[in-house]
Amino acid sequence: MEILDKNLQSELYRSTFNLISKTGISNYFTTIITSAVLTVALLLILYVIDFLLRKVLLLIVTKFIQKSETKLDDLLIENKVLRYLIHLVPLVIAKDAIPLIFKGFPNWVNIALQMINITQVITIGLLFSAIFRTFRDFLRTKKSFVDKPIDSYLQVINILVFFVTGILIFSILTGQSPITFLVSLGAASAVLMLVFKDTILGFVASIQVSINDMVRVGDWIEMTKYGADGTVIEINLGTVKVQNFDKTITTIPTYALVSDSFRNYRGMQKAGGRRIKRALNIKMSSVRFLTENEIEELKKIQILREYIVDKTNEIKDYNTNNNVDPTVFANGRRLTNVGLYRQYIKAYTFNSPKIRKDMMFEVRQLQPTEHGLPLELFMFANTILWNEYEVIMADIFDHIIAVVPLFNLEIFESPSSKDVQEIAEAIKISKLKAQD
Repeated sequence: MEILDKNLQSELYRSTFNLISKTGISNYFTTIITSAVLTVALLLILYVIDFLLRKVLLLIVTKFIQKSETKLDDLLIENKVLRYLIHLVPLVIAKDAIPLIFKGFPNWVNIALQMINITQVITIGLLFSAIFRTFRDFLRTKKSFVDKPIDSYLQVINILVFFVTGILIFSILTGQSPITFLVSLGAASAVLMLVFKDTILGFVASIQVSINDMVRVGDWIEMTKYGADGTVIEINLGTVKVQNFDKTITTIPTYALVSDSFRNYRGMQKAGGRRIKRALNIKMSSVRFLTENEIEELKKIQILREYIVDKTNEIKDYNTNNNVDPTVFANGRRLTNVGLYRQYIKAYTFNSPKIRKDMMFEVRQLQPTEHGLPLELFMFANTILWNEYEVIMADIFDHIIAVVPLFNLEIFESPSSKDVQEIAEAIKISKLKAQD
């Protein structure tokens, strides 16, 4: 349906042409000036129509939206969906008016119509892209979609939209059917696979990540290979953005989450406790049996008193029943300083309100090494916050290191330059005394 009647178009063109021809210029230049004048007039009219539609229509729609409780209509305005719809109206009018403007130049009509059609196709493509963005933003307001990689799917849809837009533009420029272009693309599929390799890998990976629930927005992940250790803030078609704890942003290829290994702390966050797994190395030469006096002295430690009493009675009964010779320490059973120290660590940490009692809890010996005998604390703090966790762990180790001398134990540490110097001086002094 034509907006302007053909008779009205002809009359408008004739009136403009006759008016300009009165200036006395040739018909050729009169035709050019007529087309130029009508073009300027059309552009002004189209701008006014677009401006009035945007102001009036958007004002009416905005007032209606303010009264509405739904969020979807607000998102339509934010993503400029109505603006793109309004832009289509001037294009339709321009398409109908082109034959009038270039009536004196029939060859230009097809070129101008092609430009209008291309602009119309691009505007429709942007309109669909805005609609899909609105749909994405609307899904983000739903709790069930907050941690889903919606951006990945939006990017795939946008690629398809712009791909179709490109095909239609090519069809308009060449005058050939879009099917012909698609057939020619089939022959170049290998090249396309190579060009869009990362996009295809990212799309497949994002689907696997979503289906297997490997990563969500808001998860804390650690991927040493890419220097990532922080919170996932965005999952796209090609990349995953991680905000590290120092506020830097690390970008990881989406397909790397499938092909490489990474650590996801979601389980820890859900459990509400963070694991403490740290060892204290005891100098093995300081490990020995305890004497009666030392045992009595250690009984003064309140959290050990009951354990020492029960254990000494148990050992005494065992040694008596087995006729153990007490004059040799190797005979029978005896308390060791490292054993009581390990029990002290266990009792101290278990009584701490900062340690989870319902999760795995152990204080154990690891295999001795050239750095001593490791006593490892394996337990869970009652927080998932990094700063609180570090404070809890530091407080525990501050204490258990400070009480080491009470058990006549020593912590292993590599000799410093000062230690080596003191040893060298001691050897030198001993040699001088031997010479004297």
